[in-house]
Amino acid sequence: MSHARRLDPLVAGEGLHTVCFRSTPHVMSVTTKAPKSIEDIESGVRAGDRVALGRAITLVESTRPKDQAMARDLLKRLMPDTGKAIRIGISGVPGAGKSTLIDQFGLNLIQAGHTVAVLAVDPTSSRTGGSILGDKTRMGRLASESEAFIRPSPAGSNLGGVTKTTRETIAIVEAAGFDVVLVETVGVGQSETAVSNMVDVFVVVAIPGAGDELQGIKRGLLELADIIAVNKADSDNVERANRAATEYRAALHILASGNTAWQPAVLTMSARDNTGLDTLWEKIGECRSALAEAGVLDERRAEQAATWMREIFEQRLLAAFKGGRRAAREYQDIEGQVREGTISPAEGAAALAELVGLEDPE
Repeated sequence: MSHARRLDPLVAGEGLHTVCFRSTPHVMSVTTKAPKSIEDIESGVRAGDRVALGRAITLVESTRPKDQAMARDLLKRLMPDTGKAIRIGISGVPGAGKSTLIDQFGLNLIQAGHTVAVLAVDPTSSRTGGSILGDKTRMGRLASESEAFIRPSPAGSNLGGVTKTTRETIAIVEAAGFDVVLVETVGVGQSETAVSNMVDVFVVVAIPGAGDELQGIKRGLLELADIIAVNKADSDNVERANRAATEYRAALHILASGNTAWQPAVLTMSARDNTGLDTLWEKIGECRSALAEAGVLDERRAEQAATWMREIFEQRLLAAFKGGRRAAREYQDIEGQVREGTISPAEGAAALAELVGLEDPE
């Protein structure tokens, strides 16, 4: 059954769902020549060239000083064309079916005339440093679509279920013309605040029949959620899914959202059977529209930009500190003492602060 009309709120008669951005059909192009200069990468990204897009993201992920300088220049050039997409964060307990959801959801959006970028952050192998799950394999149908772009990246040691450069990657795919950006996170277990601080709408995917549903998800995550989607509401799970949704609604009522512009919504769906995904898209639209009308969306994005700046500064500060020869030696020595237990972590941090002349805040 086609969901094209039901997914596209711009079709006449679909009511108030006006947040979806219909753009000119944007088909990703492929070249055989790898772009080298910033100008080549910039023009390639704007043209939707996959090679240039991959090169741009590789630049922002690189730790080489030369690449970092090029990445800053590239982002400065692309920034005027960013911010026009709807940014959706998707998180949830392991096994909730996030990748299956994104695979089908993305196909539905493409059918409705949209272009979709998926930034899928995988758990990182402690041995190789690479992604473990391989999202392009788990989203095989969506990965084959010319209107979709999937970028799996290892989370590394970064908390929050995202990479250190997820914000930059969002900006790049927006400049490439994608009007929907989906950020799939590693999952519950780390601070998901980082995810909510870089998207417009935060969707938490839950599952029925996993014992006490409210124990399977953090209270802090419930407080961050704009939408809770109980997945796998199919076959014999329908009743349990409805019961889980009722429990989540009760929990949200008790917690009381701190956002007066939007009351978090709870719904049931089946990504496997492609049911309920149209309702999910409608709720995403309603949420973003409500936030925009109340001025919350502009405030949220302004705060996200400030947070982005602080994170970049902190990363560069640490990199500069560890990059100096003397500082690097001192850092290794102090870290070794902490590992051996001869000094406490707090003492080690104080020694590092003293090394760079930082005073304790009064």
